[in-house]
Amino acid sequence: MDLFTLITLLIVVAAVFSYVNTRLLKLPDAIGIMVLSLIFSVLMLGLNAMYPARLMVIKDALGQIDFGRVLFDVMLSFLLFAGAFHTDSARLRVERRSVMLFAFVGVLLSTAMVGTGLYFMAGWFGFELPLPLCLLFGALISPTDPIAVLGILAKFKLPENVKLNIVGESLFNDGVGVVVFASIYRIVVNGIDSVTPSEIALLFLEEAGGGVLFGLALGYGLFYLLRSINHYQTEVIITVAGVMGGYLLAQKLHISGPLAMVVTGLFVGGYARQSAMSHTTEEYVDKFWELLDSILNALLFVLIGLELLLIDIQYNYWMISVVTVVLVLMSRFLAIWIPFRLARRWLDLDDKAPIMLTWGGLRGGLSIAMALSIPEALPHKDLIVTITYGVVLFSVIGQGLTMERLIRRLYPTGA
Repeated sequence: MDLFTLITLLIVVAAVFSYVNTRLLKLPDAIGIMVLSLIFSVLMLGLNAMYPARLMVIKDALGQIDFGRVLFDVMLSFLLFAGAFHTDSARLRVERRSVMLFAFVGVLLSTAMVGTGLYFMAGWFGFELPLPLCLLFGALISPTDPIAVLGILAKFKLPENVKLNIVGESLFNDGVGVVVFASIYRIVVNGIDSVTPSEIALLFLEEAGGGVLFGLALGYGLFYLLRSINHYQTEVIITVAGVMGGYLLAQKLHISGPLAMVVTGLFVGGYARQSAMSHTTEEYVDKFWELLDSILNALLFVLIGLELLLIDIQYNYWMISVVTVVLVLMSRFLAIWIPFRLARRWLDLDDKAPIMLTWGGLRGGLSIAMALSIPEALPHKDLIVTITYGVVLFSVIGQGLTMERLIRRLYPTGA
């Protein structure tokens, strides 16, 4: 199947699922599309006994899609920029202490707790997983996914400071997670002696610090270009070129492209929107990125749902996945609650916030992409991928569907 045909089919499927969800299910877009994709996948698996050849055609087509590369190299830059562009950067600056605290300290704590817990828990199910591999799973599952979070929280009424903390943390903590994942990945592949603490610190400084600085420079460059003209068609193209060219250049410079896109999006969506765009340009740029964000989100969650067809379904794999969901949620809560209690006097959050931040910290395509990037030669990759998929499914569907009820319970006056 050629690339154009494959993309066309995915777009058609996404459009059909979006229509059915909007007309009948009326769920938040990300949840509804994933639910329909999962139903379709389960039906295909059920029909496998009668029509094995047809299922094989679908599997072969999906097998042509490198999920990790499609997300990291194509979708991620657009989705992160669009999410940051539509985030209130002025309000986010007010919450910067808690956002940075949870994005940095929270990910490190969660990685350690999830990895250690999985290491001891795996033996109950007959798996002997090395500790570095368990920590690698902790690193890929600990960052919350801004794509999933932004797509779902937009539908619910939540106190603005709590919502900004959930969104802001999810926008920034993926940079931390990727650096931690890359460091532990080297240990898993080459051994503990392959990485020193100084190398990890240098990698973090280069990736995260370089990404933030590059994002500021790119944002200012786009601001200068947008301010110098008043032609909305050209200005829309400039933002697209800035995102694509900037992300590519960040990869070539070996700095964090995701963090660069977040910072650029916040700069353009805040400062440049107010000072460099006319009302007409602002309207067109805003609608363009809102529409592109919706299309790519639909495609992403279709792909996540259809990935079920490629997962090796084994009973003991799914049993450990159920227990790991509990482990991830407990670790997430402690990773938020511990720094929250230690820094309570400096944070503008109430005591109910850790619960909301725990349940609102959704996992999504980023975790699956990192799990799939693990080489096939590495032992237990199928188990790690299955566990990751199970956690993501529960996160998006289970937590996503019950989030409104939790918001009403915790914040009855604001819901």
